[in-house]
Amino acid sequence: MLALKLALVAASILLATLAARRFGHALGGVVGGMPMVAAPICAILLLDQGAEAVRAIALAAAVCIPGSVVHSVGVAWSARRAPWPLSVGFGLFLFTAVSLALTWLRLPAAASCLLALAAPSLGLVASPRVAGVEGPVPLHRTEMVLRLVAAVVMAAAVILSADAFPAAVSGLLLAVPIAGTVLPCFTLPRHGAQATAALMGGFIMGLHGFAAFFVVLHLGLGSLGRLPAFVLALVASGVVAVGAQRIGRLLSHRRVF
Repeated sequence: MLALKLALVAASILLATLAARRFGHALGGVVGGMPMVAAPICAILLLDQGAEAVRAIALAAAVCIPGSVVHSVGVAWSARRAPWPLSVGFGLFLFTAVSLALTWLRLPAAASCLLALAAPSLGLVASPRVAGVEGPVPLHRTEMVLRLVAAVVMAAAVILSADAFPAAVSGLLLAVPIAGTVLPCFTLPRHGAQATAALMGGFIMGLHGFAAFFVVLHLGLGSLGRLPAFVLALVASGVVAVGAQRIGRLLSHRRVF
């Protein structure tokens, strides 16, 4: 089971990397921000732990989505002046602080879901404005392999930790932005601050779908069966992500770094 989870993480990072290589940093970020790892893991948990446990985990993950957004905004801004270890470390610090604060506040489920859905759009407004970094990204095979190795190592630490904690902590760990942490480690030193800002902006765009998945899964598991709720969450994730990306493209001509 652990091998399957790690394979899903590797596949997600590979797809995000290939998307950046073919279409640019922003689209790579969008792919990385989608629930490409979390969704299959939730499917496994639904079979293993049942609807109520996964419903609690889905809500806990939704609570942490604003933390993921703040993480991306923090990395994008700090990348303008700091090297990648400081930028990524700062982003993880922001994620942990915001996620723990929201978990501690114990907001009503409805408020947590609304905040999760609104946070990505607010994050785009707060992000650095980007221009001139569209188009394919040259990536050497060695770099692609290193990205996969880094992602698998980080994911192994997260997954092994998540299995040992209650739902609230498992949800926080499930929301840890693995792609949003690994990809800027390579993008910033190789391609610079503008490319990193584009990557993190795309990641926030993908978080629209991430948020929709967990919110709909949480709500669906309260009134539907496991399979209908999961399928509905997947559909909502795709529809919301595509809609957010199209709106973002309409506004992109106004974004200048």
